[in-house]
Amino acid sequence: MIERLSPPGIPAPRGPYSPAVRAGDFIFVSGQVPVDPATNQLSSGDVQHETRIALNNVKLVLEGAGATLADVVRVGVYIKDGNDFAAMNEVYIEFFGNAKPARSTIVCGFAADIKVEIDCVAYKPKTA
Repeated sequence: MIERLSPPGIPAPRGPYSPAVRAGDFIFVSGQVPVDPATNQLSSGDVQHETRIALNNVKLVLEGAGATLADVVRVGVYIKDGNDFAAMNEVYIEFFGNAKPARSTIVCGFAADIKVEIDCVAYKPKTA
C-alpha cells in the first residue's frame, strides 16, 4: 500500500509532490530545504544555518509519519558549493550522531537561492 503524507507543522511543498510517501515499511522524505515551518519562508544563512533548518524539517516530516532520525537508512545531501562540505557535515553529525545512515553528497546548482537540500529514506514497520 502506498500512502502520500503531508504531516501538519511542516513547510508547505513548493511544487507538485508529497512531503513524504510511505510504501510498505519504508518512508521516502522529499528534499527539504531551509524553509522555516513557522513562517513558510526561506531562511537564508550560511550552510550550517541552512543545514540545521533542512534537517529539522526532515525530522518533522519523519515524526509526522511515525518515524525518527534513528529509522533513517539513506540520506541524500545536495550542496551548492563543495567547499561547504565540512561545515555541512558538522551539523549533519549533530542530528545523526552514531546512527550513520548510508549517504550520498552531491554538489549541484539549485533553482532557488539555497545552499543545501536534504532527502532521506527511513525504514519503520507499520504497527497494526
